Amino acid sequence: MEVFLCIMENEIFSNTELVGYLASALLIISFLMKNIKTLRFINSFGCIAFIIYGFMLQTSWPIIITNTFIVGANIYYLYFRRVV
Repeated sequence: MEVFLCIMENEIFSNTELVGYLASALLIISFLMKNIKTLRFINSFGCIAFIIYGFMLQTSWPIIITNTFIVGANIYYLYFRRVV
């Protein structure tokens, strides 16, 4: 219903919604990857987009904290704890 109202006002999505949809799309795409390194790399970009989204929502700390932790875990496993 909300999307329909936005279309009626000649505004399909707000910038905040677009960032949220982009973040969601990146996370979905990341979980389709077979290679764990590719998954973590794409997932990190999705999490960064969610962190930006959290700040755009007038600082939504649960979104920001959770995704910051996930980015940190991804960086740790990608660069510091390489499995041979």
